[in-house]
Amino acid sequence: MKPKKNSLSDLGGIMYSTNPDFEYEQETDDTLTPPNQQQDLRVMLDKKNRGGKAVTLVTGYKGKTEDLEILGKMLKNKCGVGGSVKDGEILIQGDVRDKVVIILQKEGYKVKKAGG
Repeated sequence: MKPKKNSLSDLGGIMYSTNPDFEYEQETDDTLTPPNQQQDLRVMLDKKNRGGKAVTLVTGYKGKTEDLEILGKMLKNKCGVGGSVKDGEILIQGDVRDKVVIILQKEGYKVKKAGG
């Protein structure tokens, strides 16, 4: 699944070309996901734009979207709650920050609790 383009800057600055032979070459994301020890993740509680419901938000992941989705699924399973992966962030229902920090540390990630 390709990431959604949110703005014109996501398109690389090319909006229109009058050259009939022009072909836009997109940059490919063939970079490897850094090892867990090099990931610097932030775990925070978020209530904004969610109808007062609290979610645990994991941000700062660098790597492929597929790897982020695998990590999100593992966190949801171990916490026993629902959630989703959107815009490079993992959303987990409820306030389970402490549990998420412990799980991520056991997996070898550098984790910090952010926010209040």
